[in-house]
Amino acid sequence: MRTPGVPSELVSQIEAAARVLREGGLVIYPTETFYGLGAAVSRPDAVHRIGALKGREGGKPMAVIVADEASARSLWREVPKAADLYIRQFWPGPLTLVLPAKPGLPFEIASTGEVGVRVSSDPVARELARLVGPIISTSANLSGNREASLVKHIEAKLRESVNVVIDAGRTPGGKPSTVLGFKDGQPVVLREGAIQQALLDACKP
Repeated sequence: MRTPGVPSELVSQIEAAARVLREGGLVIYPTETFYGLGAAVSRPDAVHRIGALKGREGGKPMAVIVADEASARSLWREVPKAADLYIRQFWPGPLTLVLPAKPGLPFEIASTGEVGVRVSSDPVARELARLVGPIISTSANLSGNREASLVKHIEAKLRESVNVVIDAGRTPGGKPSTVLGFKDGQPVVLREGAIQQALLDACKP
């Protein structure tokens, strides 16, 4: 079933982008914060090209967007009980949870032995993940440059290096997703972002 809220005028673009991702291509797509640069996690060759294209440091992992909680759990080796509270409260939404990765995931997303995952609240991003499976979620900008909430603000080098650009107009912008990890079963904020600290604190077990 199609993700609720997908704009009808973007359906054909999303389907074309999904085909490209499954074939190992790269796509620029909107998220609930900024535009993202994506590849299918099932295509390590494409995942590697994203890191090279952005000029990222080799050991700095990229996060992943999935369509639902079940897809997230398919990437994690273990999930502390405390994480369930944050999943229920903040998904879909701009919260990336970093947990131990299952073996076999691409180095670029699991170089630390963990993988960061979120269910996006943007219907386009979520529909792509539904059609393709887990997809890379890294901001569509060259490493060190600012994120873009309009396609025209994305560097020409990136726009010209991908196979499909889904232009959904202006994204919400603001802060990137909040990144939350766990140590000894307790939550640790790894990056402050769109979800305020007070909201996170209210969810602590």
